[in-house]
Amino acid sequence: MLNNKKIVVIMPAYNAEKTLLKTYNEIPKDIVDEIILTDDASTDNTVEITKNLNIKTVAHETNKGYGANQKTCYDYALKENPDIIIMLHPDYQYTPKLIYAMASLIAVGEYDVVLASRILGRGALKGGMPVYKYIANRLLTFFQNLVLGYKLTEYHTGYRAFSSEVLKKIPYKINSDDFIFDNEILIQIIHHGFRIAEISCPTKYFPEASSINFRRSVKYGLGIVFNCFKYILHKAKIRKFNLLSEKY
Repeated sequence: MLNNKKIVVIMPAYNAEKTLLKTYNEIPKDIVDEIILTDDASTDNTVEITKNLNIKTVAHETNKGYGANQKTCYDYALKENPDIIIMLHPDYQYTPKLIYAMASLIAVGEYDVVLASRILGRGALKGGMPVYKYIANRLLTFFQNLVLGYKLTEYHTGYRAFSSEVLKKIPYKINSDDFIFDNEILIQIIHHGFRIAEISCPTKYFPEASSINFRRSVKYGLGIVFNCFKYILHKAKIRKFNLLSEKY
């Protein structure tokens, strides 16, 4: 089934030298055709490490932000004409061992997007997720499910798989260059009627894993609320937003 699908793994990286090799080693090379890492002007040896690995590396000369880094990832991945694109953070917070399951759900044609949820199951707090982040995650997810008319256990995971058709249709290039990009792209996916599946993903928080601080978390949360109101206004045809446009 997966042998007939071209799978590209993308890794948006920033200062990932301590975890990149461990993440890379667990990627199932028997089904993954290409690995693309985009480095957002790291100050460590992330790019140097990739030179000894079978990774196609694109390096930003200046730090552009997490969202901008994802845009570069998707742009280069689509040039490879893949069937499935999987975003995996190189900080080893998410296990690469789930790539089989995530790709399979898209390959069978039942889903367009697969999210690896840290909330599905009971391991989030045991895995080290800070209590305030867990509570905020649950509250924001409840709010978004209410507004968007969907039912997900988590909107905030960074581990995602997409059919290439999804990324060809949604206008991700006009999204934010900051962390809110992750949530904007999910709103676009739901707005365009794509089918989303979730699988349970172990939670791993440790010093080398990337995580935004409390101040930026608050900014992220407020951005989510603001985007939900955009969605309400757009659906009610009160005001149109480019975020929810049909094309670039």
